[in-house]
Amino acid sequence: MISLYLATPTWLHRIRVSYKLLALALISLVLIPLNSLWLWGAGLVLTFVLYGTLGGEALKQLISFRPILWSLLILLVLQWWLAGWHAGVLLVLRMSTLILLANAITLTSSMDDITEVMLWLLQPLKKLGLATELIAFAMSLCIRFIPLLIAILDHLIDAWKARGGGKQYWLVIAPMIIQSLVFSQHVADAINARGGIPKQ
Repeated sequence: MISLYLATPTWLHRIRVSYKLLALALISLVLIPLNSLWLWGAGLVLTFVLYGTLGGEALKQLISFRPILWSLLILLVLQWWLAGWHAGVLLVLRMSTLILLANAITLTSSMDDITEVMLWLLQPLKKLGLATELIAFAMSLCIRFIPLLIAILDHLIDAWKARGGGKQYWLVIAPMIIQSLVFSQHVADAINARGGIPKQ
């Protein structure tokens, strides 16, 4: 299931997930209010450098984000039309940088570590009688699912192009839904085979 997790240890693996999430939160709080294209451009370049320090496998994972480029292009055009080119480019730089940084965390963090952090964050809700273990497990699964679903979509688009499907990419929506449902069933079967959803 966690095919996008980097099995080869890197320096980022050795940092606790809580510290990595905290660093991402601080970076977001500090940079988001800033409107400098040069600053965000430098941030995106440094993010690519970060992936480079994680090795070739991490750089290959960037390819799975090609489908997002279309969404970013649409956002760029809309924002350009509504608020000008500066706002459009700024939005794309912000989203690209933060998405890639968040993905770097999931690439170098195990499911157990992510779930542990989620449980800690949800502790106040446990006093209200909520099943925080189930919520934390579901949230960690969602975090893992995002890059995997992007990779599935990327493979479907590549297959569509190889068969001469043209640029009507919306036609891959149906097989994408089917693939997602099949994948979800496999995940559910794997969880049940291992004793069900973990409890505290």
